[in-house]
Amino acid sequence: MKIYPEYEIMRNYDKCINCRACENQCANEAHEFLADANKLVCDDTKCVNCHRCSALCPTRAIKIVKSGNTYKENTNWSNKTLNEIYKQAESGGVLLSGMGNPENFPVYFDKILLNASQVTNPSIDPLREPMESKIHLGARPKKAERGADGKIKNNLTPQLSLSMPVMFSAMSYGSISYNAHESLARASAELGILYNTGEGGLHEDFYKYGENTIVQVASGRFGVHKTYLNSGAAIEIKMGQGAKPGIGGHLPGTKIVGDISATRMIPEGTDAISPAPHHDIYSIEDLRQLIYSLKEVTDYTKPVIVKIAAVHNVAAIASGIARSGADIIAIDGFRGGTGAAPTRIRDNVGIPIELALACVDQRLRDEGIRNNVSVVVGGSIRSSSDVVKAVALGADCCYIGSGALAALGCHLCRTCHHGKCNWGIATQIPELTKRLNPELGHKRLVNLMNAWKHEITEMMGGMGINSIESLKGNRLMLRGVGLNEKELGILGIKHAGE
Repeated sequence: MKIYPEYEIMRNYDKCINCRACENQCANEAHEFLADANKLVCDDTKCVNCHRCSALCPTRAIKIVKSGNTYKENTNWSNKTLNEIYKQAESGGVLLSGMGNPENFPVYFDKILLNASQVTNPSIDPLREPMESKIHLGARPKKAERGADGKIKNNLTPQLSLSMPVMFSAMSYGSISYNAHESLARASAELGILYNTGEGGLHEDFYKYGENTIVQVASGRFGVHKTYLNSGAAIEIKMGQGAKPGIGGHLPGTKIVGDISATRMIPEGTDAISPAPHHDIYSIEDLRQLIYSLKEVTDYTKPVIVKIAAVHNVAAIASGIARSGADIIAIDGFRGGTGAAPTRIRDNVGIPIELALACVDQRLRDEGIRNNVSVVVGGSIRSSSDVVKAVALGADCCYIGSGALAALGCHLCRTCHHGKCNWGIATQIPELTKRLNPELGHKRLVNLMNAWKHEITEMMGGMGINSIESLKGNRLMLRGVGLNEKELGILGIKHAGE
């Protein structure tokens, strides 16, 4: 059954000069030049709304608009619902989508406001007063201990040191391009933060960025070996991710080519499937064994992170992980982006990161084990204000993924799984990959993070706080708007005006 295109390409022929830039730039072949008619035409069915053509059109002759074509009005049976049924009736396949949950669920960060200082607790001018945005991640002792000589003992477990409370989240080599990985690695080194390899191993060219790298161990164990584990600053065990809790990973064989095959240590053209569970982990005790195996192979010099999806029993899970020997817990909310996820899972499984963070932080505090671990959160951290609110809710640090890709040019067209990213990010096609220049890409990431860091210190100064550590878990600096009593209770904040 034919489905009317979701987007339409509007071309102004009075402005079009037939330069054919749109045709050359569109990997989806939505534009075609008819030599006989000396005219460019469009195939709307192939348009994914990536904006490559409209952005690069020299005369602004093109714009992409949402189609106005609709079925008979029905609140229960929307256009989206009917189109999905028609697609599955034709293909018999599972629907795939990328780049996070787009549904109209509450975004709690947008319903939380920051407090500010006025007279009795004066604000701080971040341009003239020292502001501390540096953080350390890892377990912390409950108290300082002194040796026989009276000097304080260094009884800290391995720590990660960051210039600001933000890291680039896990995106594997293969799901994103070599140039995208290089951009993330170079930016992390320049900024003094870290990026995450994702579950695809680490290309040998990037070992030199090891001090700014988190290496991931997922259920498929792709690219995992002793040298890899020792190459990074920390190791992350991926138990789950926000876009698809309880679901494994899958990189199609069409993307397993060349260096990706070598890095993942699997034959070219074979699908890289990470099973849903780790087949050696079915309890907290099993997880503890893997944590200490990884610590053993790295001589106890690397902190170990355990990444989980934000689900309804996340507080209890986090409590177990905190007692299992992990140094850091990473929690990924249901708006987390990914290259490909089953649409039904992405849109219906998991909970918002704001609620998950608040309940985990409170549970760990109530049990007196909050200092056993640091807490990192991700899942649609979109701005510096989201970072500040997350820290005030109890996070030590935030992961950003989609925001970093947007800085590289991503327009969230949500067709990453097709492998034809026109911006050179989620593709392995050489002609497309080269569109992302790592020299420019890493500078854009550095610019974004420097801007966020400046805004974070400004907001902290407005609250009369000069250290990010003083903001952590300081929920008195937050107020809710338009939230019910239950939501306010879980978040642990008061309503605006109280």
